[in-house]
Amino acid sequence: MTFEDLESWQQARQLTKRIYSVTRENEIARDFGLCTQIQRAGVSAMSNIAEGFERQHIQEKLQFYNVAHASTAEVRLLTYVIEDKYPKLAVDAVELRKKAIGTGQLVGGLLRSTVSRKTKLGSLLSTLFSLLFAA
Repeated sequence: MTFEDLESWQQARQLTKRIYSVTRENEIARDFGLCTQIQRAGVSAMSNIAEGFERQHIQEKLQFYNVAHASTAEVRLLTYVIEDKYPKLAVDAVELRKKAIGTGQLVGGLLRSTVSRKTKLGSLLSTLFSLLFAA
């Protein structure tokens, strides 16, 4: 399995593609600050999911997945700015927000799964050490 197989990464990729599509529209395209910020947040979500997946240590995985999760929240936040500042793009902003929420939920699942593995590994190691040193 590779990071490209993760549904969360695939959704983050779709979100990022849509972000670039929306931010190329005439009215908003001139708002360089807003456009680059939301683009970077989308790319950050994708990148951090991939980097977290490739990390070997669970604590590192959690760190990258947390950053990816926060990046989806940043995209959500910026969709409100788009909606408020560019009313003609309100429908697009709502669509992006829904995609960001869905992606964030998937990343949240990755986080929970990783924490669960960490807990199981800790229990296993604790049992092993107690067996080894009890003898």
